Amino acid sequence: MPLGPLEHDRKYGELDQVVRAYLGQAADDTPENRSAALDAYLRHTWHTRPWAIAVAEQQIREYAQNPPGRLRLRLGEFYPVPDVGLEESEIQDWLLLLADHLKRSVESGDVPPPAAPQTHWEWQTRFPELSQLLGGWYSQDMPDEFADHDAALDDYLATTEPDLVVRLVGELHEILALPLEESDYALAVTELGMEVDPPEPYAPSGWLALIADRISD
Repeated sequence: MPLGPLEHDRKYGELDQVVRAYLGQAADDTPENRSAALDAYLRHTWHTRPWAIAVAEQQIREYAQNPPGRLRLRLGEFYPVPDVGLEESEIQDWLLLLADHLKRSVESGDVPPPAAPQTHWEWQTRFPELSQLLGGWYSQDMPDEFADHDAALDDYLATTEPDLVVRLVGELHEILALPLEESDYALAVTELGMEVDPPEPYAPSGWLALIADRISD
């Protein structure tokens, strides 16, 4: 029978986090250099859950060294590696390379320097509640569901737990504190799920600041 959630997370939970950091990114790691996707994973995880890197190394190495056999494949008792642009025959060596990079990072303290998010995964993972707001209330369907941007925000505030709203305020202040150009903010809100333009006359950063002020008040 397929893996249950608890067993999946015990065996593959952190492996899944690493692999998902590669979706939409090049799996171009070499023995000498990490990919942008793996740097993004390390940059975020060292800051938020440093202990998880060793867990990821162990899960990845065990999976690569003990790939699922035919019976486990037939029963669904395995982790299906998402498509990262590699041939199936290349996956095992790539996973072992990732495990080596993660081990080296833990043992030597080789950590990517702090920076603004560089990948879709990193934006989504660093700002989860802002992603929830922008992707859930400011999708391409917003004009059909709400009268304007303010009405969408009112609906979010009315239907979201107060603790999550507080978290959103923190994320808004954090993203506004990043040293970004306006074009970077336009990219950021897109990566976070926004599919409509900010209301006139605001640029993306100004509109995010307006939301932060309104919620705080």
